[in-house]
Amino acid sequence: MTFKLSICIITYNHEKFIVQALEGALKQKCDFSYEIVIGEDCSTDNTLAICEDFTQRYPDKIRLFHREQNMGMMNNLIATIDACRGEYIALLEGDDYWTDENKLMRQVEFLDAHKEYSICSHNVKIAYGNEESEDEWLGQNAQTGRNLEDLLRKGSGGATCSLVFRKNALMPVPNWYSKQKGGDWSLQVLCASKGKMRYFPDVLGVYRKHAQGALYNQQIESRNRGEDIIALPSKNSLKICDALDKHFNFRYSHLINHQRAYWCWIGALSYSPVNTMKAAQYIWKALSSVSIRELKKEVAFWDGIRRVFLRRWRFK
Repeated sequence: MTFKLSICIITYNHEKFIVQALEGALKQKCDFSYEIVIGEDCSTDNTLAICEDFTQRYPDKIRLFHREQNMGMMNNLIATIDACRGEYIALLEGDDYWTDENKLMRQVEFLDAHKEYSICSHNVKIAYGNEESEDEWLGQNAQTGRNLEDLLRKGSGGATCSLVFRKNALMPVPNWYSKQKGGDWSLQVLCASKGKMRYFPDVLGVYRKHAQGALYNQQIESRNRGEDIIALPSKNSLKICDALDKHFNFRYSHLINHQRAYWCWIGALSYSPVNTMKAAQYIWKALSSVSIRELKKEVAFWDGIRRVFLRRWRFK
């Protein structure tokens, strides 16, 4: 059986949030057929029981894949996408949720009408725990049309829960993809190598930050391996930069270097209160990637630095 669209939901220890994610998916108003495919990654809480209950109540709509052993976020994501039967894939992690019942309809209508686009996204609010804030992921004034070069230079064009893309623009994924600690930006880049990306400034969903999110699990894994967890997002993102650079045979190094510089500056900010030598090393790497003269042109770069700096002082 084929579907126009598959909602790909990956979940691990999301018992507090998964109901809201599933209810938002089930409320979508569409004039096309769609399925919900859940990749449940051997949770240690009540997540599986909740997913099984929804699957029993909506057997014609939901397919549940329970992992007998924990696969990790990236392997679970790839396996769940691979199981999807839709022409389009909509991503939704089990701790995020959608707020607009016409979200999927709007995105599919756009992609149907614009074959030159392979992926689209939209604005989202950010929730901290259970408290929805007025903070937005990219905001109302972000660039609406993006190509491969834009994404490589400026980074992510939307939160994971906002993405809808053509499955054939991504699959099969390259071998290096499963080895990354986070795949939203690199997924967008891979899709954008097959077509353009569209961003809608309307808020159609919520991305949730909470104490036991994906970063928390990565920190636990790194700590168990005896690794330094300071500046972990920077370290992970720099590895993704290296993987993408190699994937494109270093043709776009001059663009990817802008992301390298950005994450090196973030790394320097992370280390500055605890290890000035490490902070200095990250600053040197940043300046080795892109000159200050070039960085002065990057409004998004400095806005990101400003937001991280202000957030640091907000919680002091």
